[in-house]
Amino acid sequence: MDEVVLVKKCLEGHRPSQKQLYEHFAPQMLGVCYRYAQSYQEAEDFLQEAFINVFRKLHQYRNEGGLGKWIYRIVVNTCINGIRARCRFSENETRLPPEALENDTAQHPAHYKELIEIVRQLPEVYRTVFNLHAVEGYPHDEIAQLLDTNVNTIRSQYSRARAMLMKKLSSEPQKDDHGKRG
Repeated sequence: MDEVVLVKKCLEGHRPSQKQLYEHFAPQMLGVCYRYAQSYQEAEDFLQEAFINVFRKLHQYRNEGGLGKWIYRIVVNTCINGIRARCRFSENETRLPPEALENDTAQHPAHYKELIEIVRQLPEVYRTVFNLHAVEGYPHDEIAQLLDTNVNTIRSQYSRARAMLMKKLSSEPQKDDHGKRG
């Protein structure tokens, strides 16, 4: 079904269309939520809250850039709001030991799912900033605005997140061609 028609039917309260919209976008958006959440259950909670926001704001959709991108933005903002509600993004968040900043240039290949799991191991503040900048492509100043902090704090947190990831990647055992760790 055409996105414009689908949105129109959803706005008219047509439940099958609302279900179709949810079922079409939910699996992909759950993956987005999972990158920000502390657990799978929290990712599902973020997803549900995001789709509540989608349906509340659907009348604002202007068919510019595609429905998927519009929903994606709402999902990311919902995740940020959920995280912001339970933690502060300050310069004093978990400090890294000095050795974590060493060996920043190590480059090791990693499979996508493994990399996601490694990113998920970051402290929440670092994980959020890393996802927003490296994955979502937000500039540091926009992240600072979203998280209600200053841009230097965001730059510092991103740098620390990157250092932690590089250290973790450099200590991961490499897989051989058969998927075995060696």
